[in-house]
Amino acid sequence: MGEVKALVLREADGKVQARIERIDESALPPGEVTVAVEYSTLNYKDGLILNGLGRLVRNYPHVPGIDFAGTVEQSASAAYKPGDKVVLTGWRVGELSWGGYAEKARVKAAHLVALPPGLTTRRAMAIGTAGFTAMLAVMALEAHGLAPEQGEVLVTGAAGGVGSIALSVLARLGYRVIASTGRPEQHEFLRGLGAAGFLDRAELAKPPARPLDAERWAGAVDAVGSTTLANLLTQLKYGGSVAACGLAGGNDLPATVIPFLLRGVNLLGIDSVMCPVERRRAAWSRLTRDLPMEKLDALTETVPLEALPALGQKILKGGVRGRVVVDLRA
Repeated sequence: MGEVKALVLREADGKVQARIERIDESALPPGEVTVAVEYSTLNYKDGLILNGLGRLVRNYPHVPGIDFAGTVEQSASAAYKPGDKVVLTGWRVGELSWGGYAEKARVKAAHLVALPPGLTTRRAMAIGTAGFTAMLAVMALEAHGLAPEQGEVLVTGAAGGVGSIALSVLARLGYRVIASTGRPEQHEFLRGLGAAGFLDRAELAKPPARPLDAERWAGAVDAVGSTTLANLLTQLKYGGSVAACGLAGGNDLPATVIPFLLRGVNLLGIDSVMCPVERRRAAWSRLTRDLPMEKLDALTETVPLEALPALGQKILKGGVRGRVVVDLRA
């Protein structure tokens, strides 16, 4: 076995530091499948991990990266053979076990998904956990009756990873999508993804003034949480739903039960980490069909592994637009 290049987190004096190192391949965690990683990506959770926040990682040294895509190099599982293209998102890889910010990763076969036909490993990581979560949110809204003719759909944190892909998918499906963002300089970018209008995030930032507000949204995808989500619940149309999939604004929810009792609204929790395999496959299939690839390319930038420590801080401050792909071959 040889050495592989990796971004390694080490803890010293209560602080987490990230640096590029060469590690022996034998140090990779146990698993049935070894993957030569081609691309990874940067999600909000990766930013937390890179900065030692949220107690997501308990043991150091640690190789982060909650997503990766690449080619199977070795396999002790009948499900995959050398040469297969695969994707991994979630399962607490990059948290409890080493992840995708290395040239190779070793994981359980059950945690992998075959790369969907027609999708490259780079585009799979342009989607990543953020885009996968966005698709799960759209599927949940549809399952609860959302249809384009019912009215406007709001996407919060629209310039971020989840928001930009949710916006692109919903617009492609024929919805009139309103983008909520605190960055007016991103309006033209969001309009290019399909936004039909904009809502300043400040309008949703204060605690709700009343248990029910005027009915406005047929549905919503919320990556912010806290008062933003609480306000959305008061503004949903009768029987409307909001898919909650993030906490960029906080993990609290200063709401009342009134919208549920008087308007029959639905709060749909979206979990992409432990999502069952069949639903994962369905979501990836939908992404290849319903996400316009030219828009995915337009909202994606590619960076080397060395850029991650700085970007990990930037994403936590809302300074990253769209999706970031990490090229492990660079």
